[in-house]
Amino acid sequence: MFSDALPVAERYAHLLAQEATLRGLIGPREVPRLWERHLLNCAVVTDLVSEGATVCDIGSGAGLPGLVMAIRRPDLQVTLIEPLLRRTTFLDEVVADLELENVSVLRGRAEEQHGRLSFDVVTSRAVAPLEKLARWSLPLVRTGGSFLAMKGSSAEAELEAASAVIRRLRGRVIGVVETGSGVVEPAVRVVRVDKP
Repeated sequence: MFSDALPVAERYAHLLAQEATLRGLIGPREVPRLWERHLLNCAVVTDLVSEGATVCDIGSGAGLPGLVMAIRRPDLQVTLIEPLLRRTTFLDEVVADLELENVSVLRGRAEEQHGRLSFDVVTSRAVAPLEKLARWSLPLVRTGGSFLAMKGSSAEAELEAASAVIRRLRGRVIGVVETGSGVVEPAVRVVRVDKP
């Protein structure tokens, strides 16, 4: 899954299990399942991202999925947007520790970057309901790009609730796509909205 980047992914897993847990960014009960529930779960999302894309992870928290995507795919340029100082401090330390030259950390809210930044892909995981997430994310997606929201069993219901907002923001719903079958069980469910 991570091939040459496996040592970097293992180092990140160690930082999540130690530092992130101590700082309250990851719950202690998550440590035994870091790989299957968090790292592999986020890594498979890169299968939906084209080569050399610019990616924005909003509400990055401890770096999921953004840091994992950057580790697995060094061809991506990843920006992590996170409003809380304690989280951006951790993210800056991890980026320096892992020597990730393809990652930048930006402290602030996604909506503060509307009209200032744009990306090929905007993604997020466990940040907010899709309706709110679409309002924060779609203005950051450049024409021809995609909004990829990692969602679980609620994906279809959230998509239905958010469809009016998505249309108003000129997004085109592709639907709920599954990725990672055979790598993670169940497969990861991602709501995909393109900006034609």
